[in-house]
Amino acid sequence: MAEELATRPQVLPPPTERLTVLGWARKHLFRTWYDTLLTILALALIVAALRGVLNWALFQAQWEVVQINLRLLLAGQYPAAQLWRLWLCLHLLAAIGGLSWGIWVRSRRMLSVGLVLVVVILAFVPAAAEGANRLHLVALAAIALIGAGLGRLGGKTLQRTAIGAWILYLPLIILIIGGISRGEGPFPIVPTNLWGGLTLTILLTGVGIVVSFPFGVLLALGRRSSLPVVRGVSVVYIEVIRGVPLVTILFMASNMVPLFLPGGITLDRVLRAMVGIILFSAAYLAENVRGGLQAIPRGQYEAAHAIGLTGWQTMGLVILPQALRLVIPVLVGQFISLFKDTTLVATIGLLDLLGISRAILAQPQYIGSQREVLVFITCIYWIFSYLMSSVSQRLEVALGTGRR
Repeated sequence: MAEELATRPQVLPPPTERLTVLGWARKHLFRTWYDTLLTILALALIVAALRGVLNWALFQAQWEVVQINLRLLLAGQYPAAQLWRLWLCLHLLAAIGGLSWGIWVRSRRMLSVGLVLVVVILAFVPAAAEGANRLHLVALAAIALIGAGLGRLGGKTLQRTAIGAWILYLPLIILIIGGISRGEGPFPIVPTNLWGGLTLTILLTGVGIVVSFPFGVLLALGRRSSLPVVRGVSVVYIEVIRGVPLVTILFMASNMVPLFLPGGITLDRVLRAMVGIILFSAAYLAENVRGGLQAIPRGQYEAAHAIGLTGWQTMGLVILPQALRLVIPVLVGQFISLFKDTTLVATIGLLDLLGISRAILAQPQYIGSQREVLVFITCIYWIFSYLMSSVSQRLEVALGTGRR
């Protein structure tokens, strides 16, 4: 009897329960009388909470403060004549992002089209953009769609191209935004004291993540090294940096980095902030990676040595890829935290997204508009944090984390 039950095919629920919204709601929200009661109470609380929020957002909020200062919030004091360089960076990001989406997320056609439609809709909302900016938003949608199409057609043959594009993207946009020529030229140098807003926040986060990652991996390997000097230096660095807050590291980088430079060489405040963020992030990343290394069983090392791999080959080809795959959620959580911690650069005189919003609210004509500005930048932080979290989850699924 038990064998018959084990071999009996699984009986699926009726199609109305499997395929329709009504069936899903009946199963998950109204299955029993107390489920129904809890659902009704939860809906009542949600409606009561959202009624006041929606009434304020749609009828009472003065969103003109955001619309008037939108360029300042997104680009700081970056010269208006050079804003096309920021749009160029966004177009490159749309092309690479669309290509990557087509290569690695091939089954999500409707979701990718939906994201493109969102950009197109925003292009026709008056509060979102005006004039030429609408054309740029439409171009972003078109470029992302073309990139996704090329990715779907090329498939795995374009994987190396996409990976190389992501590697080159950060240094390329720094050159585009910072400029390469003095005086007249297509890319005149823009001083970093004019960088600000969301642009500065993204640059600080991107540099902090990309540069601190290999540094943190080396620190994690150094802490597990059999050489006492290497292990001791790694332990001291990690424990000292993790023992102080980021704001202290930023002050130290701002005031002490010039002391280690040769005479006549200076670093501006943005580069000093980048150094502080990199040093801080690398210490925490090292501990996360070390946790992944400790989770790898000893048999993996022995198997690698048995087939003739050297120590570096064992670590680079066998151990480290598995360790990094295990700690993807922790690493992405740290990157999200780093993205939000960049607001601390305001303490050393840099105007990131939050710093720009404070400067706007300090003007007499915008007194009383705190809620509108803070809600706007909160949405921006949430969107970027959610995107990083979503990419992390998709990467975990693609790599089979927790299933193999």
